[in-house]
Parts: sequence; C-alpha cells; structure tokens
Amino acid sequence: MSEELVKVEHLYKEFDEGNVILKDISFTVKKNEAVAIIGPSGTGKSTLLRCLNYLTVPTKGIVSMGEVSVDAEHHTKKEVLELRKNSSMVFQQFNLFKNKTAIENVMEAMLTVLHMNRKEAYEKAEGLLKKVGMLDRKDFYPSKLSGGQQQRVAIARAMSVNPDVMLFDEPTSALDPEWVKEVLETIKALAKEGVTMILVTHEIPFAREVASRVLFMDEGRIAADGTPEEIIDHPEDPRLRQFLSFMER
Repeated sequence: MSEELVKVEHLYKEFDEGNVILKDISFTVKKNEAVAIIGPSGTGKSTLLRCLNYLTVPTKGIVSMGEVSVDAEHHTKKEVLELRKNSSMVFQQFNLFKNKTAIENVMEAMLTVLHMNRKEAYEKAEGLLKKVGMLDRKDFYPSKLSGGQQQRVAIARAMSVNPDVMLFDEPTSALDPEWVKEVLETIKALAKEGVTMILVTHEIPFAREVASRVLFMDEGRIAADGTPEEIIDHPEDPRLRQFLSFMER
C-alpha cells in the first residue's frame, strides 16, 4: 500500500449564508500520485485547492497532510502553519516578487522559511532553475520574462521548500497559448519523477496523460473519481460526459 499523504474528510465551504461552494468533499492522495481536478467553471475547484492549505478557511471538515490534521471547526494558527509546511502552491498569476530576479524569487523561501545560508540557497536555486529550464534567465526580473517563463520560475520557487505535495491552481489559465506547452512539459517532468501533486486544470488531454487519478467536480461535489481511462476515456456520469463533449468543441 502506498503512503497516504493527503486526506480530506467531509469538507464544506460556505461563503455567505446559503452560498455553499464545497459540499461534503472527501478524498485521499497517496505518495507519488498526480491527481487532476477537472470540472465546469464555478464548481469549487480552486476553492477546494485553497482550502487544502487554508488560504481559504473551510467551514467544516478535516484536512490532513503528512502527520498534521486540521479540523476547520476547532483549529489553531499553529496547526495551520504546520499544515502549510507540507505543501507548496503554484498560482494562476505566478505571484513572483517583481523587485527580485528569478533566482532571488526561488531563494526567498529557503532564506526566510528554511533559514538556509545564502550560498547553499543560491546553489539549490540554480539547480531548481536548471530543472525547469530557466537557469539562463536566473538574473532576469519578472518583467523581462514571458508568462511561461515566469510560471516556470514560480514552479521552481514552489519546489524550493521540499514540499510533500505540490498544488497547482490552473497553472496555464493566465498564459498565452504559445507559453502553455512549456509549462505543461515542466509539470509533466515532475509527475514522471514521482512528485506528489494535486492539479486543477482545464487541459483535459494533459490530465489524461499526466494524472494517475482524475476527480470530476460538479456543483461543489466530487461527482466522479477514477483513473484517466475511467473518467476521460469511458465516462459513465451523464454530467461528466456532457462536460467532456463541451471541452472537446
């Protein structure tokens, strides 16, 4: 049996009274799994991802990562900080520090969170930038990088703290079509290395190729959970079939 790295139990998120975005979400992610979350816009995919590291606080339910479990209804700030140490997030909009070069962006968390010395952090950052094909741009500021290059730097930065799980929130949705491929190739290489990841994506062919499991979300629930073959190639759920046929247009 593979080791369970993430466990989500009966998670709910209500923003305003009656506006329930997540409804009784439960699933697990094992070590080395790449789990893709697909589904229509507005169905809670990004909210779910943000609830996993408490960037958005759930209304109720339990999120466990590694040895840390946080109960939405009874949690402390310390527990949330411990939970966050187990994951790193790659956002739609890159969120790089504009006044720092690519290598300084990657070094930042190593210096401030891991308290590494500057020389060690610099060497590790170089290795991570090389891994995502950005070493030759290490001294460039974000304004001098394309969207795809910025996102690859953001991926290197997310990897810098040695997370157990990487969270990708539609990492290509803010990119021009010409930059999408290079970012998807970078994520694909990480998945092949066995990096555990949860990926919200609208790139269905990519989900089929990279994910070991696919979750289909509809109206705030997980409506289907299975292998790419079960979910994408041979969908049984009528809403899932409708969604996939719409995506193929």
